[in-house]
Amino acid sequence: MRRAKIVATLGPASDSIEMIEKLIEAGVNVFRFNFSHNTHEYHLENLKKVRAVSDKLCKPIAVLQDISGPKIRIGEVANPIKLENGGELNFYRSAGHGDAYGVELNHPSILDSMVKGALIYLSDGLLRVEVVDVSKECVKTRVLVGGTLTSKKGVNFPNVTIPISAITEKDKLDMEFGAKHGVDMMAISFVKSADDVLEAKKIVKSFGKDIPIIPKIEKAEAIANLDSIIAVSDGVMVARGDLGVELGLSKVPVAQKKIIKSANHAGIPVITATQMLTSMMNSPFPTRAEVSDVANAVLDGTDAVMLSDETTVGKYPIEAVRALVDTICEAESIYPYHENLVKMHDKKDAVAAAADRMAEDLEPDALVVFTLSGNSARATAKYRPKTRIIAVTHTIEAYRRLALSWGVESAFVLEEHEDTDKMLCEFAKKGVQNGVIKEDGMYIVVIGKMGHASLIKIMQEDDIKNALSGRVIH
Repeated sequence: MRRAKIVATLGPASDSIEMIEKLIEAGVNVFRFNFSHNTHEYHLENLKKVRAVSDKLCKPIAVLQDISGPKIRIGEVANPIKLENGGELNFYRSAGHGDAYGVELNHPSILDSMVKGALIYLSDGLLRVEVVDVSKECVKTRVLVGGTLTSKKGVNFPNVTIPISAITEKDKLDMEFGAKHGVDMMAISFVKSADDVLEAKKIVKSFGKDIPIIPKIEKAEAIANLDSIIAVSDGVMVARGDLGVELGLSKVPVAQKKIIKSANHAGIPVITATQMLTSMMNSPFPTRAEVSDVANAVLDGTDAVMLSDETTVGKYPIEAVRALVDTICEAESIYPYHENLVKMHDKKDAVAAAADRMAEDLEPDALVVFTLSGNSARATAKYRPKTRIIAVTHTIEAYRRLALSWGVESAFVLEEHEDTDKMLCEFAKKGVQNGVIKEDGMYIVVIGKMGHASLIKIMQEDDIKNALSGRVIH
């Protein structure tokens, strides 16, 4: 049984209903919709396809809406600019300067933060320049690492605090779309502080929804403010692309481990993303380094690993998902299960921790968690039990959202009752009927109330048989 989950980005190579079904069958748990590209109409069609296939296969599949944020780019240039080491490149404050001598930015106000000696990276860090002069007309730079610069390439300003909001006007429209059409979670780009996360939550609530917010950790400021960001977040993403440009590639592995560890301690899902299996865009097989990268993310404690270009435009999207499945399962054969019980005991999760300790001692067939919001299931998974975790949710939203959480299998939606014995009877009947539990099995049942696990019961063969014959479980 695989515990770590798989997120796949939908795109031209994977957005047919046939491919979506094949990807789910191969092992995808969550589909990412990248709102840096395509129209609302395109994304709505894909949302309908994912929901239809999920219902057909009776599998809980979540949709992650990735909000693009204020990605800083150069404007149009008439012809590619050849940058020579030691040469000059100007960043103009006003429009109409995309020529052989300089470029303009989509957020020109950023140039107000430039000082002599500041570094500017272009095209994902492949091209690098240093500020040599700042004037009213432009920021002049000297080329440190040259190459060819073309239109709309991304720009990064490492070690410079950029005074622009993490949420643009376009983002607000995209978030309204996501709230209206019921996406399961939202990823917010270029988050710098906890305030950015709180602002995103406020915007979503203004549309009458309560959707989990997952900040993408890809700025140096986000690393500096990691603890406060995690404290107000519903999950995090290790966005290694821009993070590598911001910090330098050699610092990314340590940053990744730090982010995963902090998210694990907080009991929120963490996604490890970017270039997991890049070679599989053009090859049916991953490299040894990629397999090791995925395995180490799993062993570090990531809840999910994510595919981007591999499934949007790659030639082998199904093979890439299968490669992840194989690698995850192999890594989990030496996973340090239950280790977090010693490292991370949290008083507010005492019941969930106690259930996990019981599971370690009694070796039941599964831990069964009844949950309204999903919090009790996540609290149970936080301690990384080796025992299977079955979630019985009381809402369709929690049923889908738990698709991102390590080790949690959403079984079905069951109406919540004040009478827990009646609810257990209904579960036993439906669970046996659907093949979720066995008639002669033994299960540790965790019942969540008010967002936390609050009650533990042991359900054994006699209890299940009593429920099937119409008698109440006590």
